[in-house]
Amino acid sequence: MTEGNFVDYIKIWAASGKGGSGSAHLHREKYVPKGGPDGGDGGRGGHVILRGDKNMWTLFHLKFKKHFKAEHGGAGSKNRSTGKDGEDVYIDVPLGTIVRNGETQEFLFEITQDQEERILVEGGMGGRGNWHFKTATNQTPRYSQPGIDGQEGWFQLELKLLADVGLVGFPNAGKSTLLSVITSAKPKIADYAFTTLKPNLGIVKHRDFQSFVIADIPGIIEGAAEGKGLGHRFLRHIERNSILLFLVPADSLDIRNEYEILLNELRKHNPELMDKERLLAVSKSDMLDEELKSEIEKDLPENIPHLFISSIAQTGLTELKDKLWSMLNS
Repeated sequence: MTEGNFVDYIKIWAASGKGGSGSAHLHREKYVPKGGPDGGDGGRGGHVILRGDKNMWTLFHLKFKKHFKAEHGGAGSKNRSTGKDGEDVYIDVPLGTIVRNGETQEFLFEITQDQEERILVEGGMGGRGNWHFKTATNQTPRYSQPGIDGQEGWFQLELKLLADVGLVGFPNAGKSTLLSVITSAKPKIADYAFTTLKPNLGIVKHRDFQSFVIADIPGIIEGAAEGKGLGHRFLRHIERNSILLFLVPADSLDIRNEYEILLNELRKHNPELMDKERLLAVSKSDMLDEELKSEIEKDLPENIPHLFISSIAQTGLTELKDKLWSMLNS
């Protein structure tokens, strides 16, 4: 998936179908001049339904088609025949899609299962035919119910990536390089801040044909929880990850301090992120000898396991994958 094709926020307009009108037909045939009411009910208006699809990773397909309208229900007819229900409209979305009211921002529901279906706007009920209104004192009612109007409105769809491992680090920490080495993903890589402007996903192939999904989240800076840099727009993707992999480069002036800043931004965004398992990887460690590694280890945070890795020299990557796999299956 190219960077420009990743869309994680979109607004759509949806309208359900109106219910069909009930029939006010009176039964008439040869030798039955006064057969009484036999008008059928109107059909239900079509729903607009969201459906989860595990093979989708983006809302890009909704970027150029934002209006959805379901079919109206058919009118009832004679012989108590019910009108045809309006055809439903299905919108496929990736797992992890959150739906909010487009005006009030009220949370409505979330799609988390493959083929899970949730009605976005419900079709109107069909009107009742006149045979429902027949009584002992009103044996030939000449009226029926109209169908109920459908619903319509704007809705906001937000995607939170469903990945096993989330890469957390400052810009230029080497997250994209690591993702390109341990997966088949091809993220944009360059020597300047905010190279990654959209989250990237990659599948890590492990031993015995096992695999797990890792997400490269755009770089966090101090103040991201308040909207600085790329802001909190991408912080929400981290909420879905089982494990947070903190990446701090070996040439950082203070590795512990960088880790604490990153952790603090996550805490301010969502305190529940503190309950997730964490792993610290010191990247670009090909520039370190064993003596320097020993010195750095003395200053690393005590409450988090750590590894020294190098994506360029491809050292420590097998140990990293083993450790992540172990944490995912512990």
